[in-house]
Amino acid sequence: MPRSPGAEGAPPRIPRRTALLGGAGALGAAVLLPGCAASGPQAAPALPEAAATGATADGGVLRMARPPASQAETLDPASSLSAYEYLGALYSRLVRMDAEGQTVPDLATGWESDDDGLVWTFRLRDGVRFHDGRGFTSADAAYTLRRIVDPDLASPQGTVLGPLVEPGRVHTPEPGVLVVELTTPNFEFPALLTNYHCYVVPDGDGDTVGATGIGTGPFRLDSFSPGGRGRVVAYDDHWEGPPALDAIEMFSMTDIQARTNALLAGQVDLISQTNLDFATARVVEASERATIARSVNAQWYVLPMLTTAEPFTDARVRRAMKLAYDPRHVIDVALQGTGVPGNDNPVPPGTPYWTDYALERDPDRARALLAEAGHEGLSLELYTSAYDPVFTPMALAYRDSAAEAGIDITVRNTSADSYYTQIWMQKPLMATYWYTGRPADQLLNQVFRSGSSYNETAWSDGAFDDLLDAARATADEDRRRTLYQDAQRMVVDEGGAMTPMFADRLVGLSRDVLNYHESGFEFDYLNIGLRP
Repeated sequence: MPRSPGAEGAPPRIPRRTALLGGAGALGAAVLLPGCAASGPQAAPALPEAAATGATADGGVLRMARPPASQAETLDPASSLSAYEYLGALYSRLVRMDAEGQTVPDLATGWESDDDGLVWTFRLRDGVRFHDGRGFTSADAAYTLRRIVDPDLASPQGTVLGPLVEPGRVHTPEPGVLVVELTTPNFEFPALLTNYHCYVVPDGDGDTVGATGIGTGPFRLDSFSPGGRGRVVAYDDHWEGPPALDAIEMFSMTDIQARTNALLAGQVDLISQTNLDFATARVVEASERATIARSVNAQWYVLPMLTTAEPFTDARVRRAMKLAYDPRHVIDVALQGTGVPGNDNPVPPGTPYWTDYALERDPDRARALLAEAGHEGLSLELYTSAYDPVFTPMALAYRDSAAEAGIDITVRNTSADSYYTQIWMQKPLMATYWYTGRPADQLLNQVFRSGSSYNETAWSDGAFDDLLDAARATADEDRRRTLYQDAQRMVVDEGGAMTPMFADRLVGLSRDVLNYHESGFEFDYLNIGLRP
């Protein structure tokens, strides 16, 4: 989900989102502590397009502020309570997703399927060792995959892989070869293993890895306190070479203001899992110690219409809601331009299988459709909260834009603490967001397929599901792309999700940090470093 999926259920566990407790622009210049110089409001610094790059110092310690987490937090990557910031440091996957959304090698050097897309063979990297000295083999890869699909573990990725993978059909013919016989054809199967819950753990370590963190990543565990402080240190025998840093220290801080103050005061170097609102980002960029890194199109914002609730049971009303508003107006108001139109399609622009199909705004046609459906002069409540700083300005911008079609919207601001238990998937119309970084197959199946527990609009269409099944079973990539794009068109034309925009995530970090690079919702632990 969005975001980092939580455990399946009704409702699902809240994904790892930006845990913001204040409203949009809540910080302003008032957060600056003594000694944290900044330009005046008139300076209006432009936000950087990318993080600074260059040759780093030899070693050093990166201090990271992270949102508070549960005392049940664990280092087990397959868990719904995994300690997100530690995973990319401690572990590797068989495959990973690059910045262009392509599936590329990690612990697997290559892979191929049979002609039917049923049997997948992965060739594994030689000479890789876990932090405790054990050599990585296909037994570890097989054990990891079997754990993920074990219903007793209730891994979030288990709901994605479970329908495809049976433990008895995962084979290890050689130490360097993994063979997976799927239950149904899927030519996108390797892409589904890029999810961060798919990090490889040692064979048999399922009961202990949550505390030991033993993996094949660039760092090894030094200390870990669930929901609190922790530290990882460089693993010199890492198969890609040692990381640039000597260590990373993690600090849990209660709210966005505390984390931002710590950054501005030079007490931390990076704020994790926190999308700064535009006003706060300007304050950070104006300071002497800190700056902003943009992660382009990192989040997609949604106004889900619950299709099992009136008036959104009627496809004409859903289409009218989409025709009524101007995505560019919403971007300008909610993101100050730091994003691109979503055009009600959740697949990010420029990624594999994306289509540029869009509905042209037509308030008059929207008004006519509402009259045809018996909802002329439609009045609605749109629920939002301070959980994310973009929610409320997005809702208000949509309200103002849709008014031209005769739609009267009242924006209801509700509690952030209970938003994802009492509002999300409960109210007919509300605001939410998801992290990008998912392959199109997983995104469309997990969020829009009939019956998925993460289907936040409860939209169900057999023809859409059939398109996804046909795409998975199609060997020809061009034909597969066409099928996925046809599925996206159905989401735009008939589905319940309005996606006004993809937003750049605005990440706060020290001016001493170099080579911060995000792909999906993970950053590059190997190459991030500090200025010499």
